[in-house]
Amino acid sequence: MTFRLGGQQEINRMGYGSMQLTGTGVFGEVADRNNAKHVLQAAVKGGVNFIDTAEAYGPQFNESLIADALHPYPDELIIATKGGFRRPGPNKWVADGDPQFIRECIDGSLRRLEVDQIDLWQLHRVDPKFPVEETLAPVADAVKAGKIKWVGLSEVDIEQVERAEKVVPIVSVQNQYNLANRKWDQLVDYTAGRGMAFIPWYPLASGPQMLADKIGKVSTEHNATAAQIGLAWLLKRSPNILLIPGTKSLEHLQENLEAATIELTDEEFAELSR
Repeated sequence: MTFRLGGQQEINRMGYGSMQLTGTGVFGEVADRNNAKHVLQAAVKGGVNFIDTAEAYGPQFNESLIADALHPYPDELIIATKGGFRRPGPNKWVADGDPQFIRECIDGSLRRLEVDQIDLWQLHRVDPKFPVEETLAPVADAVKAGKIKWVGLSEVDIEQVERAEKVVPIVSVQNQYNLANRKWDQLVDYTAGRGMAFIPWYPLASGPQMLADKIGKVSTEHNATAAQIGLAWLLKRSPNILLIPGTKSLEHLQENLEAATIELTDEEFAELSR
């Protein structure tokens, strides 16, 4: 079950999101660094070749942790990072699209990840205080300079994707999306039609009880957990969806990876989608 990112590199659609490998409120160093390293190493050993991080996770600690755990990276491993958020404290996120800050994010990520080129750099948020053309100008410069291979966006609509594409080619969109929250259904289909990856964040929201009852019925049929069924639904929803469930637990990591082997029937998918 793979997807060709940027129309070029084939990657497994079950990836790993590293946001949980930070301190409380996604702020500061992770409590158990050795465990965090083991989780990252186990993910790659389990077949994950797409890891999602961000300058804002920690901030900065998370990228350095990934380098500590996995560098030198396997040739097939894609590390996606993001920039464009300032972090004044735990659970505090302030969008900053100032081109100078974006430039600093890119150079800082290169340094912390210990790479000469970022595989996929994503604008973490569009900052309404700056035209997106200004925000993305240093990103386009970084692509030309070979510092970034591919560019993606996070929490955007179709109009914003098309506006950004006038500045730099876009290969992925990362928005909140799951079985319970399907606000971005149209964007999923749009990106699929354009050959872009759609990367849902918060993929395991449980939703209302009615939905939990439906999931429970299907999970019993497959001898699977509710979380595994939620991930399996996303994989069946569209072939361009790349999953990045995160966890600090080796047990939960294995559970997430096994979700890629669950094949929902068309009837089960339709029932869950109602």
